[in-house]
Amino acid sequence: MVLVRAIIRPEKTGAVMSELAAAGFPAVTKMDVYGRGKQKGITVGEIHYDEIPKEMLIVVCADEDKDDLVKIIIRVARTGAGNFGDGRIFVTPVAEAYTVSTGAKGL
Repeated sequence: MVLVRAIIRPEKTGAVMSELAAAGFPAVTKMDVYGRGKQKGITVGEIHYDEIPKEMLIVVCADEDKDDLVKIIIRVARTGAGNFGDGRIFVTPVAEAYTVSTGAKGL
């Protein structure tokens, strides 16, 4: 199992979540997050915005589904040919997972 965390533009969240559900990834955790990437924020006129609002989507999937999941997120979350601030995806291994209501182990 892997944990996929995608930090994307808020306006892309609905489309990404819809595509994930249609592709068989209905279980998604969504969080409002704030931060900056390599661009170190943005400056508009004389105002510098250091903390840019984003959404973080978290999905746990089987190892063999990871590539499809990541491709969907990149395809749907990208703006045009790709711009700074489109987001970032992090993939980490998951050693174990349990369902709280039943105590069952696994996805």
